[in-house]
Amino acid sequence: MKDNTIVDPWRCINPARLMDIFIELVQIDSPSYNEREIASRLTKHLIELGLSVEFQQYGKSFNLIGRKHGKLRGVAPVMLSSHMDTVESTKGLKSIREGGVVKTDGGTILGADDKSGIAEILEALYVLKEQGLPHGDIEVVLTSAEERGLIGAQNLNFDSLKSRIALVLDCSGGIGRVVLAAPTHDIYEMHITGRAAHAGIEPERGTSAIKAAANIIAAVPDGRIDPNTTANIGTIQGGTATNIVPKEVTITGEIRSHDADAMQRTKNAIFDTARRLAKKNQVKIEIRENRQYHGFHISEADEFVGLIKNVCEDLLITPEFISYGGGSDANIYNRNGIKSLVISSGMQMPHTTDEYIKEEDLSKAALMLLGIIKALAADSKM
Repeated sequence: MKDNTIVDPWRCINPARLMDIFIELVQIDSPSYNEREIASRLTKHLIELGLSVEFQQYGKSFNLIGRKHGKLRGVAPVMLSSHMDTVESTKGLKSIREGGVVKTDGGTILGADDKSGIAEILEALYVLKEQGLPHGDIEVVLTSAEERGLIGAQNLNFDSLKSRIALVLDCSGGIGRVVLAAPTHDIYEMHITGRAAHAGIEPERGTSAIKAAANIIAAVPDGRIDPNTTANIGTIQGGTATNIVPKEVTITGEIRSHDADAMQRTKNAIFDTARRLAKKNQVKIEIRENRQYHGFHISEADEFVGLIKNVCEDLLITPEFISYGGGSDANIYNRNGIKSLVISSGMQMPHTTDEYIKEEDLSKAALMLLGIIKALAADSKM
């Protein structure tokens, strides 16, 4: 009997191909600043898909830009973005497919952060090409060294981009999760200087930088400060030997907040406390601070957000709009005038050896991308 079912060309995902691409990518070791091999492989995919490709070199790394011209005019160009690097090496990775889930044997991370996002972008582009689907211009931005402080995005040549809206596939959780807000992130370094002395012969002549640092660490605000703000001391380094009263110690920490006033209050509390205790402990202290990135907030009433919500509902995906505690390339894009939403690629437990992704979520994310491209093509006002 002939099957007269009409297949929607916008939903013609090829799960086998998508999985092959994902496995291909995670097998490539690409820790930050070592993305050459994966960039070479991705360049081949993009050229095969008919995109023009540009390398934007900076320092010891680069960004990879792909451009696909659409036949529809008056449609807002859209940027699709993921990052090529992984938080650590995946050398020796052994992927396991079991029960509809992809994971590793526990020896390495999987690298679904963010190779799942890249695979989903590529699959969406393959469907657009195969089905001859109408769309506006698409810019694919694949960054490097994202895991080292959004380095690629911070060095991106924004003058070369036409898109004023972007989708960044770099969030964990179920498909339909959309990040509408992310915090401002500052890091700081405290360098404490005491006075060295022989610990066994004349410890009285010394002033311990480690002891002073311990008093400071115990006293400064830390952890969850309020619903919008966190603070953390991440490293402490100092001392040279057990028989020397330690002269120098360096403490590094961070503050994140969705609220500028709360950020400043927390910073003042940490730095003022540190300076007061340094004086009390008779040590010198030098504090340096640096802004990693600015936060962003996009209203749930925004037109672009509404479009994504409609796409999710059409695909029977439950949208989840969240405020996130981490940063991504979207922080940099939004700061540079490109309205950027972070959407889930389906990765789970990233940055751990328990990282995994469901096969069905890879396909659902690619379908969601296609749905958004289709909706943009139908809505030339954006």
